[in-house]
Amino acid sequence: MSEKGTPYDNAVAEATFKTIKTEFVHGSSFPNQYELDLELFDYVHWFNPIRIHGSLDYLTPAEYKSKHL
Repeated sequence: MSEKGTPYDNAVAEATFKTIKTEFVHGSSFPNQYELDLELFDYVHWFNPIRIHGSLDYLTPAEYKSKHL
């Protein structure tokens, strides 16, 4: 929780939730909790190592790391 006067404490979490809502949830429907869990697991494991990230010069995290070592 942010302290009074520091609204940016949870900016990373808010940006992550926005991305999940717009890329993963928007327009999707899941028949049960189990299916949602499976799809979310796959999404997170795609998002972190495979998806290109604008903040990483549009490279995947692995590509960025190997390029900057």
